[in-house]
Amino acid sequence: MKIGFGELDLDKKGTLVVGVLEGRTLSRSAEELEKRTGGAISRALKSSKFKGKSGDLLEILAPAKLAASRILLFGLGKPGESSEGKVQEMGGGLAGLLLSYPEAEAHIALDAMQGGLGTAGFAANLALGARLKAYRFDRYRTKEGKEDKPTLDRLDIMLAAASEAKKRFANLDKLAEGVVFARDLISEPANVIYPDSFAARMKPLARLGLKVEVLGLAQLKRLGMGALIGVAQGSVRPPAVVVLRWTGARPQVAPIAFVGKGVTFDSGGLSLKTAKGMEDMKWDMAGSAAVVGTMMALAGRKAKVNAVGLVGLVENMPSGAAQRPGDVVKSLSGQTIEVLNTDAEGRLVLADVLWYAQTRFKPAAMINLATLTGAIIVALGHEHAGLFSNNDALAERLLAAGKLTGETLWRMPLGDSYDQQLKSPIADMKNIGDAGSAGSVVAAQFLQRFVQNVPWAHLDIAGVAWSNKERPITPKGAVGWGVRLLDRLVGDYYEAAR
Repeated sequence: MKIGFGELDLDKKGTLVVGVLEGRTLSRSAEELEKRTGGAISRALKSSKFKGKSGDLLEILAPAKLAASRILLFGLGKPGESSEGKVQEMGGGLAGLLLSYPEAEAHIALDAMQGGLGTAGFAANLALGARLKAYRFDRYRTKEGKEDKPTLDRLDIMLAAASEAKKRFANLDKLAEGVVFARDLISEPANVIYPDSFAARMKPLARLGLKVEVLGLAQLKRLGMGALIGVAQGSVRPPAVVVLRWTGARPQVAPIAFVGKGVTFDSGGLSLKTAKGMEDMKWDMAGSAAVVGTMMALAGRKAKVNAVGLVGLVENMPSGAAQRPGDVVKSLSGQTIEVLNTDAEGRLVLADVLWYAQTRFKPAAMINLATLTGAIIVALGHEHAGLFSNNDALAERLLAAGKLTGETLWRMPLGDSYDQQLKSPIADMKNIGDAGSAGSVVAAQFLQRFVQNVPWAHLDIAGVAWSNKERPITPKGAVGWGVRLLDRLVGDYYEAAR
């Protein structure tokens, strides 16, 4: 679906979309259509529950005296009160309905809006929501399911400030590209995306200005990434670490670092998952996909920041060569780990990549994303990601960015009492805590042992990386969660003045 911006014109074919403020106050374009159709809008409102609240939708079929085949009223809410996140959800709701129509084109009329985002900002965010909602992953469908492919080919947003809206959308479109790329990576099956193939998909990103570096097994061994290699040793597919660098500020400015867990398939290793538990494990690399999508968005919009993204890529499989419960591995930090459960593997991967990120790049702040624990789903469901941090300022920034984007976080505790669960009788630590006791917190405590003197946050995204139902700007399936959050965090707190 192509999205364009143009001048206001109510003589359009297809679906014509006009706004109505809360309290059923018609916009100027809606008033004009009311006159042209002899009161069709007011009659439809009287016989409906439509109030004009944000996201309300009301369809009027085959209106007389118009070229359009239907009018779609959408609620604007109260004047000037719509946030970016709400407007994006509004755009997603509109797109979801428009994509179900048989028309090939739809046109949204936006009249001048006071306060808030302004007309151009409203239009740009509406377009972002529509684009994200229109995402489909159907590259492996041949005939089955092709018949339900949407016919909508073009969505035009019409407003007086069309050129300004187009300009504002340009950066948001780059953000959308990052989200879509992340969703594609997560959606791919594990026989298509594995460490080598994931790394291969990173190399073309150099066209955006990103520096792409792939560390293979031989290099990881030389570095001493024993924790990460231990996870990978049961698979025929070798591990890799990919480093993406974006330099948008002065070279001497310390970067912000993003680290992603990239377990491209997680069988549990010898601590084997159930068959049901493995069904969704192709997306155990969603944290790494979010890091890649974020780096794409920053490079695409030429963000004035230095950033580095690192992803640890492994496949966790059972075999004669697999890591055994009870094995002891030596991490890049020099700390030793007793591996009591091979299904607690993501923290082992992150341990080495976090240490490498700090020692090599000396970041100003470091954030890791991982589908790390089922326990976080028990605690927070599918509404919030878990936030753990050693720095209150960084945590508050992330929480604020989450509220603005709708990728919300809930701060969870850290503390020495939880850390005690990691004591091992034969090594510096074990990789799991007490059964059934604060699993997500103990996992975060494990990661903190590999964090040096740097502001750090761990985002446990196990409950939000994949959706089993459609949401306002997310289809069922891969969410690409974290890209919009981190892009907003950088834009608001780390990017130099634009």
